[in-house]
Amino acid sequence: MMKRTQMQKLFAAAVLAAMAAGCKQSDIDISNPNSALAGGVASDPTALQLLATGLMVDQRGTRQALITNSGIIGREMYTFTPNEGRNTTHYLIGISVGGVQKLDPTGFATGSWAGEYGALRDIFNFKNTIDASSRTAPEKSAALGFAETLEGLMLFQLLETRDSLGIITEIKADPFELAPFVSRDSGYKYVLNILDDAAAKLSAGGSSFPFTLAPGFGAAVAGIAFNTPPTFLKFNRAIKAKAAVHYATRGGGAAAWQAALTALSASFLNDQATTRTAFDVGVYDTYGASPDSPNGLTQATNTTLYAHMSIQTDAELKANGQPDDRYTAKIRSGLPSRQGPVTGSGPTSASSTLGFSIWPSLSTPIPIIRNEELILLRAEAKLGTGDKAGAIADLNIVRTNSGGLPASTLTAASSNDAIVTGILYEKRYSLLMEGDRWMDMRRYNRLDQLPLDVPSGANKNFVARVLPIPQSECLNRIAKGGDFIGPNGQNDCAP
Repeated sequence: MMKRTQMQKLFAAAVLAAMAAGCKQSDIDISNPNSALAGGVASDPTALQLLATGLMVDQRGTRQALITNSGIIGREMYTFTPNEGRNTTHYLIGISVGGVQKLDPTGFATGSWAGEYGALRDIFNFKNTIDASSRTAPEKSAALGFAETLEGLMLFQLLETRDSLGIITEIKADPFELAPFVSRDSGYKYVLNILDDAAAKLSAGGSSFPFTLAPGFGAAVAGIAFNTPPTFLKFNRAIKAKAAVHYATRGGGAAAWQAALTALSASFLNDQATTRTAFDVGVYDTYGASPDSPNGLTQATNTTLYAHMSIQTDAELKANGQPDDRYTAKIRSGLPSRQGPVTGSGPTSASSTLGFSIWPSLSTPIPIIRNEELILLRAEAKLGTGDKAGAIADLNIVRTNSGGLPASTLTAASSNDAIVTGILYEKRYSLLMEGDRWMDMRRYNRLDQLPLDVPSGANKNFVARVLPIPQSECLNRIAKGGDFIGPNGQNDCAP
């Protein structure tokens, strides 16, 4: 693994160039130091590179919070910090409002919000800068297709965490002007449309970007290259397919299932995969030691990240009696036993002796989307369009080759519910700690099947359906326009 990412080198090169050139008064006569100028982007390749790199850094900065927030609620993991019990209680117990448990809108479980919207603001500025520049038409198209793909990804992550609460899709030119919330349905339609618009722009973007993409888009990390407009388009179609599958189970219906299949056919899906290398082809966020940002989930330094014990008990066995290969590869046992804080009313969580072996070093990449997931998304879409045999065939590609398990006993005579159960098992172990389990269980109305460590009493656990809108967002809206009422017709920020 490389110690310094390509993004580090780009920033370092820019700094060194500036130092070598020396400094004079004209260098510091800057009309607006907080906003890149279109003319500068047109004439200075380094300026455009830094803007594009900034968007990739923004996107990367949202990934680990999404994984941990969804991982705790989806019963994949705990963060057992000895001196901060709220990393357990704020997610598993929350607060009581009118006798109903919910997550605290001022607490720890309000993540996956500011990071995404910060990225969306930068994407908005990037697009305006590109539009106003004198770049060639193909260069503009490629740059805008890149930015709009990241826009779709950020909004999709917000939908995954807020679901029925809705999201804000519009970024206003005036950052102090509040854009309205839109419903989940409108949010999904916007995401699918912006990804399609990005695809059209990438298709007209020529053979190369006017900037260099991060290593996670290159063949050395990703397995195949996604760093030109034609190849980046395959990544765009993969994100479109995932968003369409999620939308299909949240009201999108038959049209969304078909849209998913169409997008998958234009993605990098490879259903001939039989090896770990082939399943892992995809787009990744890359990390490194200082001055880059390290992988904060790595077991090399993170001693507070524990796996939920149900991952062990629910793992199916291979023909030789050993656990699912995915369990063996991703879980390590024998850690010192820990649990959440114990109060006068008893424990707040179960204990665990399991950890993860997914990220061995500070520079271990984290996937955004991989081939293994695309095959399982196609299994969902095939089932959604009535192709039970096709869905079972796809889940078995993953089950037998990635898990080392015997082929499923499901048949075309099996119920849809049974096949969904089969798909969700494969997704659970194939995509462990990739930010999917909680959303998948919610999409299929199975949150009540997630285990409760403390099923009764004063410290009773619950499974949250959504992350709350941060109360700071609500108070700002109340200050500017009265009570905040979300798209579902209620005050989503109470209390």
